[in-house]
This record gives sequence, C-alpha cells and structure tokens, in this order.
Amino acid sequence: MISLEAGIGSLWQSLKEAFVMELPIGEGFTAVVDFMQDHFELFFVAVANTISFVADNLTEFFNYLPPQLVFGVLAVLALWRVGWQFALFVLVGLYVVLGMDLWPESMDTLGLVIAATLAALGVGLPIGVAMAKSELLAATVRPVLDFMQTLPAFVYLIPAVIFFGTGRVPGTIATVIFAMPPAVRLMNLGIRQVPTENVEAGRAFGCNQLQLLFKVELPLALPSIMAGINQTIMLALSMVVIASMIGAGGLGDPVLAGIQQLRLGVGFEGGLGVVILAIILDRLTQSFAQPNRQREGVITRLKQFFGRAETTRSA
Repeated sequence: MISLEAGIGSLWQSLKEAFVMELPIGEGFTAVVDFMQDHFELFFVAVANTISFVADNLTEFFNYLPPQLVFGVLAVLALWRVGWQFALFVLVGLYVVLGMDLWPESMDTLGLVIAATLAALGVGLPIGVAMAKSELLAATVRPVLDFMQTLPAFVYLIPAVIFFGTGRVPGTIATVIFAMPPAVRLMNLGIRQVPTENVEAGRAFGCNQLQLLFKVELPLALPSIMAGINQTIMLALSMVVIASMIGAGGLGDPVLAGIQQLRLGVGFEGGLGVVILAIILDRLTQSFAQPNRQREGVITRLKQFFGRAETTRSA
C-alpha cells in the first residue's frame, strides 16, 4: 500500500513538472507595487492628503455638533421623509448609542462613511454615465466591477496599507474601492432604462447631449441612482468596521476589541451601534429613492400625529 501511494505521488509529481507551469502571480504583484511606490509617490501623497482633509474635517465636524442638535436634525428628517414611527425609532436609537457611551465612535464612523461615500460617488457616477453611453467601455468595466465585488473585503486592506500605511486614510480608501461598484452599476442601469420616447422628445426640443443628460436622463433615472447611493452607503458602513483593523477607528474599535479580547459585552454594544446607524442611514436614503411617493410637510405630519393622539384620548 505504501509503495502504491509512493508511486502515485511520484507519477503526479512527474505530470506536474511536465504539464503544470508555475505562475509567479505574487511576485508580479510585488513588482507592480514596488514600481508604483517608486514612480507614483507624489500621486499617493496627493490622494492621502485629500482623503485626510475630507475625512478629518467631517469627523471633527460631527464630533463638534452637540448630541441634542444631531437628535433634532435626524428626527425631523425622519419625520419628513418616513413618518413619526421612524422618527421615534431614531430618537430611541440615538439615545441608546449615547447611553452606551459610544457617541464619539458613532460620529467618527458617520464621518468616515460620508467621506468614503462622497469619494465613491464622485468617481463611480461619472463612470456609470460613461458606461451607459459606450458599449465598449461597459464591456471593459463590467468584469472589473465583478472582480471588485467578489474579492474578499479583507483583501482591500492589503494595498491600502502598502501604499498609505495605517490609520484613517487607508481605511477610507479601502472603503471607497469596496463600496463603489453599486453606484457604477445602478447609474449605468438607470440611464439605460430611460424610455426611448423621452430621449427622442428631448432631442426633438433641441437638447444637446449635456442637456439631455441633466434634464431628461438623470431625473428619470433618479430612483435607480438613489438605490445605488443607498447600497454604497451600506457597503461603506460595513467596510469601515472592517477597516478598524488598520486603525480607521469608529465603531469598529469596540467590535474588534470584543473579538480580540473576548469582551462579549463591548463587542455587542459596538455591533448594536453599527446596526442602529445602518438602519437610520438605510431608511433615510431609501426614502429618497421613491420620488413618486407623496411627501407631506413636517408641520402637516405633526398636526396629524397630535390630532391622532387627541382623537385617541377623547375616545
């Protein structure tokens, strides 16, 4: 039996040497990284400074705001866009975050998510428009988007650390790359689904390509675009937590501490803070993806709510 296994192993080794060619993919990747570090240092410095400026200022701004103001703004926005039930949930959820003493971490996460989302949309939406206008570009970019969406999230941390070190900047950049594909795909899809008769009507009224894009295609594609923005924000929020492994900070820190130090309570509180923030951002951005839904003013909603309460008491 031993001799048979040894013979099979020897045969496999011979076949491998004869037909299987080793591919030094890892060595090639290392060579590309070394080349980019040697020749594009100024570019990486400029990107790092820009991301650092936006992310640092946003996180400082949100931490500077008093919690009462954040409570009020988000509650009014929730009341206007969704309803009084969701506004009540926002108030309770933010109170829970404040009570768990995770307010600074939550504001850091909110700042990082918004910074990463703005960067992802600033790069992704124009690419989506270009894909909708060019079949060749769409066929070229689509496999890249497939690769970006199937690559494990932790892998994005490797080039970010290599080029930018550790801290908030590489975490934000990794989040931008991870969260960009939905914005590109849904922008492309939304413009392609604009009815042909609307486009022809715009051309008949003398619209040039730029006017046609901004006055006809983008308004009609708004639900799809907003759905892409919603997905980008959700992916950015999930990746910001993972990016805490390289020092991005925010709500990922208590979650990471709970995993590394087996502090179950701390990890659960951090995860609960992420869930609350995710629900608030998700519902608010979803509401903007439904332009045909009738929206009532905040005053009208308040009157309806208090009128309903008066009716209940009188009954």
